[in-house]
Amino acid sequence: MSCCIYLVRHGETEWNTLMKYQGQTDVPLSENGRKQAELIGKRLAGEKIQSIYASDLIRAYETANIISIHHDLRVKTVRELRELNFGAWEGLTQKELKEIFANETSEWWGNPLSTRIPGGETLGEMVERSVRAIKKIVEKHEGENVLVVTHGGVIRSIVGSVLEMDLNKYWRLRLDNACLNIIDFPAWGKGILMLFNDCSHLKFSINWLFNNTK
Repeated sequence: MSCCIYLVRHGETEWNTLMKYQGQTDVPLSENGRKQAELIGKRLAGEKIQSIYASDLIRAYETANIISIHHDLRVKTVRELRELNFGAWEGLTQKELKEIFANETSEWWGNPLSTRIPGGETLGEMVERSVRAIKKIVEKHEGENVLVVTHGGVIRSIVGSVLEMDLNKYWRLRLDNACLNIIDFPAWGKGILMLFNDCSHLKFSINWLFNNTK
């Protein structure tokens, strides 16, 4: 029997709106991020979810807790599902990075899998830990639907691994805040991407507000 993983990126934070690298800095959800979490919670309310996991960073854990209200389940945290450790880059914008770490950023974007960020980790290290964590969840929950709330980099790593992509190009996978992604695992190593970066629950809300407040 297969295990179906519902992968959700956390809601928006203030650093997301400022386009700052967050990495493992523990930035909480913004007010809009909490609203996004409520909307995807309503989206998933009718799904039969047996377990909920989340990164232990507050933005992911808080998103998972908001969703869990509809399922009466305790959120289990997994440290290995944290975002990439951006080290000295955390808190900086892309513009600031180009000014301060021009050579390092150029090298990293060319080969993130093996290039170590100053004070941080390589993409390859994050891929290894995050895919290992998902494998454990899949093998533990055979025949169940499992919600996993984590980060953009982690989801890209998992999806890219399932699709056997060159993960040096993982940035080509767009992932918006509070998006829904679904991977069905008939067995480990045979994952099927069923849904990717679905934000219809957020767009519906915007359209509803527009049509009901004119």
